[in-house]
Amino acid sequence: LLVSSMVGKDRIIFATKEDHETPSSAELVADDPDDPYEEQGLILPNGDINWNCPCLGGMASGPCGEQFKSAFSCFHYSTEEIKGSDCVDQFRAMQECMQK
Repeated sequence: LLVSSMVGKDRIIFATKEDHETPSSAELVADDPDDPYEEQGLILPNGDINWNCPCLGGMASGPCGEQFKSAFSCFHYSTEEIKGSDCVDQFRAMQECMQK
């Protein structure tokens, strides 16, 4: 049984024993040693956000990517005493997008 999320909905796929008897055709892609984002983590050495970090789980490029980037950037660069307290509008816009 496999459950995958699809824009707010779940899709259930039932796999049979026969489905699992067939060898996988998945191929591994070699890492690009020249990729400037490889193993950089969420924050790049210069302090910028690494939007290509796998740790973001595709949020930055999903259907609400722009709203996510705006809210996350605001929080990351916030200098308020209560970090991110100046980002309420951006997080609200992101939440509204995700609810749609």
